[in-house]
Amino acid sequence: MINYKELAQKYSTPLYVYDFDYMSAQYEKLKEAFRARKSIMAFAVKSNSNLSVVKHFADLGSGADCVSIGEVRRAFLAGIPKYKIIFSGVGKSDDELREAIEKDILYINLESYAELERVEAIAKELNIAARISVRVNPNIDPKTHPYISTGLHGNKFGVDINTAKRMYIKAKNSENLDPIGIHFHIGSQLTELDPIVEASEIVADLVRSLQTLEIEIKFFDIGGGLGITYNDEVTIEPYEYAQAILSTLTALDITVICEPGRFLTANAGYFITKVLYEKENNEKRFVIVDGAMNDLLRPSLYDAYHKISVVDKESSDVTKADIVGPVCESGDFFAKDYLLPKMEHNDLLVVESAGAYGFTMASNYNTRGRSAEVALVGGEDRLIRRRESFEDLIANELDLMEK
Repeated sequence: MINYKELAQKYSTPLYVYDFDYMSAQYEKLKEAFRARKSIMAFAVKSNSNLSVVKHFADLGSGADCVSIGEVRRAFLAGIPKYKIIFSGVGKSDDELREAIEKDILYINLESYAELERVEAIAKELNIAARISVRVNPNIDPKTHPYISTGLHGNKFGVDINTAKRMYIKAKNSENLDPIGIHFHIGSQLTELDPIVEASEIVADLVRSLQTLEIEIKFFDIGGGLGITYNDEVTIEPYEYAQAILSTLTALDITVICEPGRFLTANAGYFITKVLYEKENNEKRFVIVDGAMNDLLRPSLYDAYHKISVVDKESSDVTKADIVGPVCESGDFFAKDYLLPKMEHNDLLVVESAGAYGFTMASNYNTRGRSAEVALVGGEDRLIRRRESFEDLIANELDLMEK
């Protein structure tokens, strides 16, 4: 059991806490599911980019799926080998592309024909054949929240099948492009298998058609998105997920790349926040806490549900309350109409399933310093990110201010 009160006293609040042992178990479970095929688990750094978290996965043998050159640099700092690093994302700048090519990472995922032309031009300047993959948009409805759907033509990600073919033919005929992979990712928090299988079949068929053009694809990148339980979701078992994907790859000698993020870290994370006080407005109850939307944005951004636990306080006398923070926005909440007992000053609440897209989406809005982060390993706690001070926030401004 995690001693939230002790952690709050030691590190103050608001506070992120991550169970590294849980992360290890999730990683091994997914890796084992794909053991029948050559595979690389490439941790989605965007889900939780703390260097200690990334290093933890590096030590387990993971690669890294990165969506900025900053994340690529984090992956290198954390010890992930270059041949397991992938650079994805719709809008990579020339400087980012140049650095990624020079760092000799596994490949760059291309999201448009225009991007292919930029990579080719930069690789030509460097006199290098850049390894690339094309992100294919299979136009499959992932049955998830529209903000995290990525596989429909109405989404900004990837290219259609015909454009992908043109890109591969262009790459094959270029001295400065080496097409070695193919990629698709239809969305996050996926809880239905059928859309994943349908997308995989479409992309696998494209690989077969490319083979007839003597374009040999070595890596079949299935993205991430495997859903987890926040509330009452029925999730996909990793073994079933792997078997479904592998069933579409008949007669293809290809390495599967999986890019898990949320699956590995979400339910390993806890956000501890302290109650400041309660208030009522015309019988509407509010529990005001020291954490806010700048710390954990998902409820405000997606209207996402997170289970919230009360620490060391039991009562059957519960009523509905909105759990809100100090940020000057009506959208600053963690839950609405949540059943809670009477809360007192300094009581603790724990927002669960906060290990993915929590701290990584945090900001300094209202000049609020971001939370500290703590790792739990084998029952021991360890600080892995210091709490930001006011001095940290103004460091890049103070010496530029007119006197």
